[in-house]
Amino acid sequence: MKVSLIQMNSVDDKAKNLAEATRLIEEAVRVEKPDWILLPETFDFIGGTTAEKRAAAETIPGGPTYRMMQDLAKKHRVFIHAGSISEKIDGDERIHNTTLVFDRDGKEIARYRKIHLFDVVTPDGTEYKESAAVKPGDAVVTYDCEGVTVGCAICYDLRFPDLFQALAAKGAAVIALPAAFTMQTGKDHWEVLCRARAIETETYFCASGQTGSFRAGNGMRQTYGHSMVVDPWGHVVARASDGIGIVTTRIEPARVAQVREMIPVAKHRVKMPAGA
Repeated sequence: MKVSLIQMNSVDDKAKNLAEATRLIEEAVRVEKPDWILLPETFDFIGGTTAEKRAAAETIPGGPTYRMMQDLAKKHRVFIHAGSISEKIDGDERIHNTTLVFDRDGKEIARYRKIHLFDVVTPDGTEYKESAAVKPGDAVVTYDCEGVTVGCAICYDLRFPDLFQALAAKGAAVIALPAAFTMQTGKDHWEVLCRARAIETETYFCASGQTGSFRAGNGMRQTYGHSMVVDPWGHVVARASDGIGIVTTRIEPARVAQVREMIPVAKHRVKMPAGA
């Protein structure tokens, strides 16, 4: 299974972002010929004001981003794990931060809504409150990619190991994490957490990030990038450089089975007693 991760510098201009995503997907298909492509979090629109985010959100199924990813998957006969986009919710001013996955025929085969929301103050004093505009999801989602089970997560989910254990328990051999990690947190935590989640679950961990700066409200914010693929032993087997681009590698399902046989953590896991 050949995988390509796309690293973008999305901004608060939906048409520009969709054109760039299309360009990068088609470049990946032409140069790398992958089976599966992963885009970053909020690849079609990031930043802006709360009102602008709501205006950019789409009703699913349908909408320009949905149709474009569907058409590209079908045109190029490739699986597209379409990062995440903003999904409108009937009767609610909030939106979902939603991953969509399309198979080689352009059929939607998975939909995951981000569970853990980024409500923090980073070391430089910048406050993030994702829950002000986003409603969390509540479902653990996996899907089949021609015999390989892929688990879904988004960005801040990375800090919550229980989600990834749940994905592994549902059979995930690959976990996909589209993200827009901040520069402040990314430089210290990104690689450590990606490798930890791969080691704990004994899966391939594919993490595609936003890179560079974007406007949010009246200020600018910086994302970390450094998209990577980590193998089940915790080795980084592919890594993006700084800036916009594509990183590609091969995933070997037999390697997952090999690592799980050597160190069968799933079999050894015990339920902690109350109060432990």
